[in-house]
Amino acid sequence: MNKPAKVLMLYTGGTIGMVQDPVNKSLKPFDFESLLDRIPEISAMDCEIDIDSFDEPIDSSNIKPIHWLRLGNRIAKNYHKYDGFVILHGSDTMAYTASALSFILENIAKPVILTGSQLPIGLARSDAKENLITSIEIATAQNEKGEAMVPEVCIYFEYNLYRGNRTHKISSEDFEAFCSLNYDHLAVAGVNIKYNKSDIATPSKLELNVRQGWSENVGVLNVFPGMTAAFVKSILSNTEMEGLILRTFGSGNAPMDTWFLELLKEAIDRGVYIANISQCLGGAVKQGKYEASAGLLKIGVLEGGDMTLEAGLTKMMYLLGQNLDRNSFKELYQNNIRGELSSTK
Repeated sequence: MNKPAKVLMLYTGGTIGMVQDPVNKSLKPFDFESLLDRIPEISAMDCEIDIDSFDEPIDSSNIKPIHWLRLGNRIAKNYHKYDGFVILHGSDTMAYTASALSFILENIAKPVILTGSQLPIGLARSDAKENLITSIEIATAQNEKGEAMVPEVCIYFEYNLYRGNRTHKISSEDFEAFCSLNYDHLAVAGVNIKYNKSDIATPSKLELNVRQGWSENVGVLNVFPGMTAAFVKSILSNTEMEGLILRTFGSGNAPMDTWFLELLKEAIDRGVYIANISQCLGGAVKQGKYEASAGLLKIGVLEGGDMTLEAGLTKMMYLLGQNLDRNSFKELYQNNIRGELSSTK
């Protein structure tokens, strides 16, 4: 008789574990143990679940790289004790955490499923129960070889399983709060869970490695019509900045004003990495496809392909912390390393 699968559930905070403050009516985190009391169905599942949580649950708006590393290190510490991991997390920054964990957890061969809810679990219409129960089931699922069915960092929300570093939150009100326009669902949960096996990562045969080095000296600049030189200069003049995500129009287009290109080039020449990520949720950056992006290519702006903002930003933070030479950084950033990027240069 096979032993029941073992799952470690990590609770960070978020709407799934919140209650309404009786005084000001705002939502605030409550004790994690109370969360499981509200889902008795979990005890009937064919698996063993252990619980861990942040000492103080936090709203996901307060998530920082130190929390990503804390999660990564807890998973690594318990990696050989469990078959899978479920992280309960606020939805607002869930895609950032999922993307970051995909870079932190190198050579992963087990499921790490992030989930949460749009409504607190105590409300009658809450989506929390289904999201949590199905996430546990996915975290314990195995293929015909006895390997983890989904050996990667994922987000499960409202019947859909997504690759974590391909996901973006698109709604603050709909239960279907996430999308992954540039990569297909990894699974869809109906009466049965249907896995899209051809798009799921192959489990690594190497030992798990937790990447510790990260840099927070990064920024994001959204281009927009009417942008002024003074505004852009105020951002690029930050001497502590090591990397910048330039969020452009369409397939990587931006204003070709001389002052704009000169300011970008000055930053690049002093060592700042600038990467081109589209403001569009679908499609990819292709510098040089239009004249409006040829100038960016010429001055050395990196091409972000079809990465999401969340993946492009966390990948930059991760690579900046790895003490790479400039050529290695550019090569790794513009090529797929964790399933975050479809095309390679």
